[in-house]
Amino acid sequence: MIFERIKSEGLAHLSYFIGSGNEAVVIDPRRDCQVYFDLARSEGMKIKYIFETHRNEDYVIGSLELEKLTDAEIYHGSGVDFKYGSILKRDGQEFSFGALKLTALHTPGHTDESMSYVLADPDAGKEPIMVFTGDALFVGDAGRTDLYGPGEAPRLAANLYDSIFNKILPLGDGVILCPAHGGGSLCGGMISDREYSTLGLERIQNPVLQKTEKEEFVKFKLEESLEFPPYFKKMEKYNLQGPPLLQGLPVPKLLSPEEFKTEIEKGAVVVDTRMPHSFGGAHIKGSYSIWLGGLPSFAGWMLPYDKPILLVLEEKEQLETAVRYLVRLGYDNIRGFLNGGIAAWYMEALQIDSFNLISVHDLKARIENDEEIVILDVRSNEEWEAGHIEGARHIYVGHVEENLDKIPKECPIVVYCGSARRSNIAASILKKHGYRKIYNVLGSMAAWKNAGYEVVK
Repeated sequence: MIFERIKSEGLAHLSYFIGSGNEAVVIDPRRDCQVYFDLARSEGMKIKYIFETHRNEDYVIGSLELEKLTDAEIYHGSGVDFKYGSILKRDGQEFSFGALKLTALHTPGHTDESMSYVLADPDAGKEPIMVFTGDALFVGDAGRTDLYGPGEAPRLAANLYDSIFNKILPLGDGVILCPAHGGGSLCGGMISDREYSTLGLERIQNPVLQKTEKEEFVKFKLEESLEFPPYFKKMEKYNLQGPPLLQGLPVPKLLSPEEFKTEIEKGAVVVDTRMPHSFGGAHIKGSYSIWLGGLPSFAGWMLPYDKPILLVLEEKEQLETAVRYLVRLGYDNIRGFLNGGIAAWYMEALQIDSFNLISVHDLKARIENDEEIVILDVRSNEEWEAGHIEGARHIYVGHVEENLDKIPKECPIVVYCGSARRSNIAASILKKHGYRKIYNVLGSMAAWKNAGYEVVK
């Protein structure tokens, strides 16, 4: 048996390659799917089946792309009208590959078509070895049930309870849990950073699974408050109908400063992936600041799908990573990147912009001097409620651009988050919309606490 877990950083997406003999299956492949083909080739295997646990919301599924490479059969759960692949005929349908057997288990709740897949080795015994739960059950959490809106949430939460307690957990305490996401994913609020677990450990340790009464479980799920980025709708459409085939990663053009400027004038959107201190010191006017590692989590909040994207990178070696992050969210029109980076831009005497960076000590002094400033906290609701700077206003970074009417332009705006990265995104949005007196707090809440300054709840 060959077992490989493939993690897509940023999205915290987990997909799986399982092989036996000369046959293999892939569960929840990502769009840049060459990795599965290469694994199969290196092991002398043919990918026979591709299984999807559900119509994912946070990334583009790579099943069609992988089918093109391998001629493998794609299978989905029933309940959604997929425009590609095959719908599983019945709950409990079995598939053999090599010496192994995979059983499809309908586990609705996160979505109606959600499936889990149970792996067994018949030569060793009939007991399950692993279960691939998609977004039904995570390490430390259970799937969100709010995606169909508040009217459907009670039904979905009740279905999820039944799926977990009546179908998944009865598989046995020793069964290895293989979810579709790890810590940091938008598909759960409390997913553990630990990525290995068993059903027995989850039954004992998972906080959500301590709600063993159905009413208590449903009530807990209905009280969750999770963010719903706008790009989720695009992902749902792509994953229902089938996304455009890439057949290889896009290759953005290497653009001179003048060529880059021409593309901007035609309407392209600039994304600067450098770190906050670099962006604040000098950047191209009107560009978004999203640090490289933040692209998977935040590009979908603000980047349009109908305009070309231009990249400003810290190092040109980061180009492939940036492209992979963007295509996983369906951003295929990556027109080019700036040759020589920001230095090439200002060496050509082209217009730059900037905003101020401020330390927590300077911010504390301004507060104590009773200066007229607006302090904007752009962290999540949970972070805000755990403690914030007294007098701050709270708008999550993903909602800043749609709430500019709540942020005055006439006085200085001091933005903070957990470390200064998300606040730099917010600062770039404010700068893009004409705010002039902007300060990003270096180190933000981490530095504020390390300095011993007080937080309020």
